[in-house]
Amino acid sequence: MMIALTGASGLVGQWLSSLADLTLGRHDADRPWSLAGPAPDLTGVTTLIHAAFSHVPGRYRGGEGNDPDGFLAANLDGTKRLFDAAAQQGVTRILFLSSRAVFDGLSPGASLPETLAPKPKSLYGELKARCEDHLFALAQTSPLTGLSLRATGIYGPSAPFAPPHKWTELFADYRAGHTIVPRRGTEVHGKDLRLAARLLLMETTSGPAHVSDLLLDRRDLLSEVQRLTACPHPPPEPCDTPVSPLICTRLNALGWRPGGMELLRQSLPAMLT
Repeated sequence: MMIALTGASGLVGQWLSSLADLTLGRHDADRPWSLAGPAPDLTGVTTLIHAAFSHVPGRYRGGEGNDPDGFLAANLDGTKRLFDAAAQQGVTRILFLSSRAVFDGLSPGASLPETLAPKPKSLYGELKARCEDHLFALAQTSPLTGLSLRATGIYGPSAPFAPPHKWTELFADYRAGHTIVPRRGTEVHGKDLRLAARLLLMETTSGPAHVSDLLLDRRDLLSEVQRLTACPHPPPEPCDTPVSPLICTRLNALGWRPGGMELLRQSLPAMLT
């Protein structure tokens, strides 16, 4: 089995790079490729992990900036070209990094099982849902297993070649004494994302899988930062906004067990350096 990965240098792709035999990207000398260009050479590839994403730096929702047409042309059209080429060149499995944003048009507070139909509101959520639709349609008409990994927020220390981790600015603002807006949301560590992907790479049934771990309040997160740094500033008040949790039935059935608060606490010192 030869596994190819797109987006290996990104904030999320860095966690998946150890699964791949080769990478496809603008800076890869062997097989250069970009979302905006023609489909890559997938000779010999049996499994494709697609994590590349063109967006305004630091933003996923709202990643289109002032250019929604360009955003869709790169990400939606580029992904369709990639998936079509994979099907034509004999790739037998595609794992697409999707997002819980495919449900961002639903009212907060409802649980989100894998059987629930997507209802996106943001352009980002719409993009991910349309890419999923294209992949699943291909899987129905070719000998291809199409899998989407609908991930919640992904945290963890960044590799030297990757962008800063997702909480870099939040931690800096808190330690500087700036006002922190209360918020809570669902999170999963990049290591647990990688484990989820590894488990799914053996699956032969197409469809989505949800990956999520912690329901994390900024108050709890920054209380841990305060403990580690002796920061004199109080953490924000707790947030009571309803959150819609992803129900991870498929991964749990495969034996996936995320690291929870223990893994978060283990990771924070490296994220504070």
